[in-house]
Amino acid sequence: MAVPKPLVTRSEKIMSGAVVFAGTRVPVQTLVDYLEEGSSLDEFLDDFPTVSREHAVGVLELMKESVLSGAVAA
Repeated sequence: MAVPKPLVTRSEKIMSGAVVFAGTRVPVQTLVDYLEEGSSLDEFLDDFPTVSREHAVGVLELMKESVLSGAVAA
């Protein structure tokens, strides 16, 4: 399965405007919630088979880059 570009999308017509994995109806927030609750990436992927491992890792990398690019030295 090819990873879509862009990795995420947002539309008022899909999941009330939540940021979702592109090509799916799976909110990115759901992945964050799983990880915050201590679930593994594999558990998330098992529960949401429309999201590939490569797609999930790509979104996590995008989130990491966003945080690191906005980080301010204290």
